[in-house]
Amino acid sequence: MIKRSVVVAGHRTSISLEPAFWDELSAIAARRKLSLNALVSEIDGARGDVANLSSAVRLYILDDLRRRAASNAPVP
Repeated sequence: MIKRSVVVAGHRTSISLEPAFWDELSAIAARRKLSLNALVSEIDGARGDVANLSSAVRLYILDDLRRRAASNAPVP
């Protein structure tokens, strides 16, 4: 588990994620041409009922991976 500080809505907070999640979050940010802070702020703003920001980030990454996998799935 790696804990890193991020700035969300002008406030410094920390997120604890496993290294694989940090790697994927960085890759998503790079693909979208966003900073990590900007991407995490976006996730924070859309997290709805998910109380924990780290959990919201993991769920966002899972959803992104599922969407990309589905778009690459062969058409029957």
